[in-house]
Amino acid sequence: MPPLTALRAFEAAARHLSFAKAAEELYVTPAALSYQIKSLETDLGVPLFRRLNRAVELTEAGRLLAPGVSDGFNALKAAVRNVNRLREGRGLVLTAGPAFTAKWLAPRIYRFVERRPDIELRLVASLKKMDFARDEVDAAIRFTRQDEEPGCYVETLVHELLTPVCAPALAERLKSPADLAETPLIHDGSFSLMQNPPDWGDWLQAAGVEMDWSRGVRFPNADQTLEAAAGGGGVALGRLSLASGDLRSGRLVAPFDLAIDTGAHFNFVCPAGMERRPDYAALLAWLRDELAEESARAEGMRVVRDLTLYLVQSSCDLPG
Repeated sequence: MPPLTALRAFEAAARHLSFAKAAEELYVTPAALSYQIKSLETDLGVPLFRRLNRAVELTEAGRLLAPGVSDGFNALKAAVRNVNRLREGRGLVLTAGPAFTAKWLAPRIYRFVERRPDIELRLVASLKKMDFARDEVDAAIRFTRQDEEPGCYVETLVHELLTPVCAPALAERLKSPADLAETPLIHDGSFSLMQNPPDWGDWLQAAGVEMDWSRGVRFPNADQTLEAAAGGGGVALGRLSLASGDLRSGRLVAPFDLAIDTGAHFNFVCPAGMERRPDYAALLAWLRDELAEESARAEGMRVVRDLTLYLVQSSCDLPG
């Protein structure tokens, strides 16, 4: 193996495509970094960069080497970080989308604290797809259609279903889906990263109702959509997992027993192997127990699952 210092210099230069920026990041002079890369090229017997007037670019050999070296350093960083976490004895950092954090995690998190007061759990609400090797997070709840992530343990917690929800007073006037034609509709834009995103048209088609569903107010986020419905502003095509707390408390009512499957689900994700650690395992067990309620609620509904939905490839998760 070539020296790690040379590989580290190469990784930084390949990432920045600049010897000067790589040297600045590694706190060495450009001449020292250039020497390390030259020694690596000598060891491997091939050039890794083309030196241009004011820039550098990777050769074919450099393009082959860069991903593996980057993955290797990320794995080393993650391993050292895990040891430091164990030594420091600090709690777990869990990231999830703002809507899931606000509507699902925040109202329930006290139950995890009561069950495991020995584990400090910190929440980070973000739509950014966190990198376990680079970001200060330990586990994630991701709203996605993917079933696998390289180097990670992935477990599906709950599938996302859509069904109309509204305030109790409004629900009393809804005797059948056809009554929605005379009712204000609320639209949820949180599926905007989907191709052919599920909407009122899909649910109404499944219910056998033809009507103009394009009218009504539109919100970009699922939690805003549900709050508008709970306030009596109309009927929202609500995400069942996020609406579960309001349905249980009676703030919202699901007037019909028909739901459509979005094709997306919430996954628990963490670095592979960490799911067996006691603190991770305790968090995952609690999530399973809490989400069993959503599964039980879905069992009482007629679910249409033949919608053809595909997610647009993105560096971020879906809003959730």
